Parts: sequence; structure tokens; C-alpha cells
Amino acid sequence: MYLATFEPSRKNQLMTSLFLDSTVLDGMSNVEKKNYAYKLKLINAIIEHNGMTNADICKYLHISSPKSLTLISKLIEDGILEQNEKASSIGGRKPVLNKIKDGTLFILCVEIERFSVRMTIVDNNSKLSNTATYPFLLSSDSESVSSLNRYIEDYIDTLEVTWNQIIGIGISMPGLIHVKEGINYTYMVRSTGEPSIRERVSSHFQKPVTIINDVKAAAIAELKFGLAKNRKDVLVILMDWGIGLGVIMDGQLRNGSSGFSGEIGHIPFVEDGALCYCGKKGCLETVASGIALAKMAKEGILSGQDSLLNRLSDREIENIEPQLVINAANQGDQYAISILSDLGEKLGKGIATLIQLFNPELVILGGKIAKAKEYITIPIQQSINTYCMQPIRDNMKIELSQLGSGAGAMGTARVFLNQLFDEHIAYLDK
Repeated sequence: MYLATFEPSRKNQLMTSLFLDSTVLDGMSNVEKKNYAYKLKLINAIIEHNGMTNADICKYLHISSPKSLTLISKLIEDGILEQNEKASSIGGRKPVLNKIKDGTLFILCVEIERFSVRMTIVDNNSKLSNTATYPFLLSSDSESVSSLNRYIEDYIDTLEVTWNQIIGIGISMPGLIHVKEGINYTYMVRSTGEPSIRERVSSHFQKPVTIINDVKAAAIAELKFGLAKNRKDVLVILMDWGIGLGVIMDGQLRNGSSGFSGEIGHIPFVEDGALCYCGKKGCLETVASGIALAKMAKEGILSGQDSLLNRLSDREIENIEPQLVINAANQGDQYAISILSDLGEKLGKGIATLIQLFNPELVILGGKIAKAKEYITIPIQQSINTYCMQPIRDNMKIELSQLGSGAGAMGTARVFLNQLFDEHIAYLDK
């Protein structure tokens, strides 16, 4: 898909020079293809490792030092690469660190949530800018893709960078998403045989597009930039309107055969419980998610519970969000604290099961509900102490994500770049 020929007027200079379309590639000699593949592999490796020395490059690409220096010189000449002294060394002269310049490549990251869509520009070095949020109702109706495209158009008009500087679009969203084929199965779905979100957005904007589950994007961000960096076995729990799991084993994100791993929110949890939107009864999400928290808060207000939440207007009560409950808890509201504790106890029981299965060294909690901090972490930890075997829990820590609201965009951008480079390199190596 990325090798398709897009409308020339919409290409930027770097897109043209770095990511050539199939017609140009097919006209290359074998030597030209080999050199071009080395160039892409080098850029991808430097971005992936946040800078590399010449020795690192030679080892990683299995090439000689003169070959590496030739590639580096060409990238410096093209204005893509810069060199700085490495911060540390064991005696002697500090080795030179090769880095791709900030703002060489830009990705438009679109994070689709239950009631909003957030857009951010992320560059090749994971620097974020121009974040904007728009109201958006996530549904199963595929026609909402047209609304999404209009929001993207509106957002583009506000950008400091030009549209031609953006090499593509990365989309993250809840639900089942086939990681290799880029097909969404839960939300904004068309009938069999109709184009997917990825295909429709790509066709509309004439840009390459990737799509990934929101929890997978958060887990990638933690693995590359957050608390999971340089760790082997980590679970990333995204506590949002829904509940999702990112599984990192042996230092790699595990997607499963189709990319559907980590659907912890839809494991059976309550016997003959409430109906979940997935069609089953008693899923964990029905009692331990942002949806469940909003439901508990609304029911408590309507039943006359003494709470700061009673100050909300009828409209606010009808559309109550987790952050309002968290705000009330931070002001000492006992009802808000109690329902957060109830949610944390149930979620902790579910996490205890995961800990028994995966034996992680670390569990990272992120998402909107993680902003409740100790009001959610303490009941989760207490529940884990109750339901998890001591030797397993004693060698495991639970920590709140430190990446903030930009984690999803950072992870989505990294996935986009990896897929873009991988597809071009695979085409050259075939």
C-alpha cells in the first residue's frame, strides 16, 4: 500500500527522496536498490535507537566502516543527519553520535476515543506539537469515517507545518484491529468487501496510513520511551472508558496471531452480569472501566448519595466522565473515593489473574483512570495481595505511567515509521 503512486503534487521533498514509489524502484538497477535499501535501513535504525555511533551502525547493518561513513556523509549532505559527541565514553575521545535531525519527518497521529478524537503532529524523534481535540462519537457506523476526514481537514488548516511536510497518518482506536492487514473489526465497520478506515482515509488524503489498537500504541510508547524501556516482561494496562492490556514478553510487544491479544476487558468476570457492548454478559469492563465508573456515579447521584457530584447539572450527570469523579475524590468526596475503590478492587482481581499467567516484572497503569493515583492504585494493590500468589507478586512492581497524554501519539508514530520503512525495505529485498 505504501508503495502506491500518490498524486505528485501532494508529495513533499523528503517523501519523494526517501520513500520512492514502485515505478521508480522497479526502474533501479540491483546495485541502486541495494544502496537505497542500506540508506533506509540506516535511517530507520538511527530513529529506532535514538542515535547511533559509526561502530554501532557497522555492527547493526553488518557493513564495513568505510561503507557506513559513505552513507552517513550522504545523509549529512542531504540535510537529514547531524552529528554530536556522545555524552559518555570509557576514556579517550568521545565517539560521534549520529542522529536524524528533528523535524525531518512528520506524522499526523489521530487518536480516536469514545467521545472525542485527538490529533497531534509527531516528528521522527517523537517530539509532539499542535495537539487538538474534537468532539466525536465512536460508533459501529462506518459513515463516521466521513466526519473523521472532515475533522482532519479542519485540523490541517491550523498546522504550523505544511500538509506536504507530513509523510502519512497514524490512527489508534479501541477495538479489534488486525495488526498486519490494518483492518478494524469493532468500530466504524463497513460490510464485507467494503474499504476499511485505513483505506478510506488513505484514499481521501493521498497519504499512507497505519491503524493500531490504542492499548498497543500505549504499550509501544512504554517500551520505547517509558517505564518498560530495557525491561523484558511487562504488562501495560490502559484504564480508560474500556480496559485493555499490552503484553510485553522478552522485550517485545506480543500481538497474537491476528493482533487481537490483550482483550482483558472482555474476559468473563461476573456470573450472569450486565450486558456488555460486545454482546456478552458479565465482562470485566461492565464493572471495572470508565464506563462502569460513570454508571456507578450516575446511579449514586440519582439515588440521593451525599456527594460533591450532586452539584452537576442534569446534562453533566447524563454525560458524566471519569475525570469528574476523580476531581471529586481529590477534594475528599467519600462517595467518589468509595466507587473508585470498588472499581480498583475488581480491576485488581483481574490483574492478579494476569500476573499469575505472565509473571511480569512490572505492571504499568495508564489511561484516564490512572489520574486517580492512590485512589485507584491502593485498592488494586490490595486486591492483588488477596488474589495473587506471594512469590509471584513479591517480584513484581506496579507503577503509574510517566508518559502522560502523549503516550498514544508517540506509540502510533513509531508504529507508522516502522511499517513504512519495513514495507519499502521488504519490497527492495524481494
